[in-house]
Amino acid sequence: QVQLVESGGGLVQPGGSLRLSCAASGSIFSILSMGWYRQAPGKQRELVAAVTTGGRTNYADSVKGRFTISRDNAKNTLYLQMSSLKPEDTAVYYCNAAQIPLFVATQSELLGSWGQGTQVTVSS
Repeated sequence: QVQLVESGGGLVQPGGSLRLSCAASGSIFSILSMGWYRQAPGKQRELVAAVTTGGRTNYADSVKGRFTISRDNAKNTLYLQMSSLKPEDTAVYYCNAAQIPLFVATQSELLGSWGQGTQVTVSS
């Protein structure tokens, strides 16, 4: 298990930007694949961005070109830079980890528990 704490959400106007952070506990951060998920009201949780231990990134089509995932292994922190935000990006954002790439990981292979997440609201 990995303890994860998300932060950085807020209210932003369409077209605006936000940077989310995910602080991870433990000394194994650098050997884990990490990712950002989001869940909008009435919808299933979806993976929007992931980064492997080697730095390879993948994005959902809905955020490609607008979101950038990055990691700082020295700080045990994962980031999600979001730009050109749209109302449909409104959701609670969560981070999680696995020992395999997130886009192929099943729920049972995720190492973090779903905590509070951080709310992102895109509205004028």
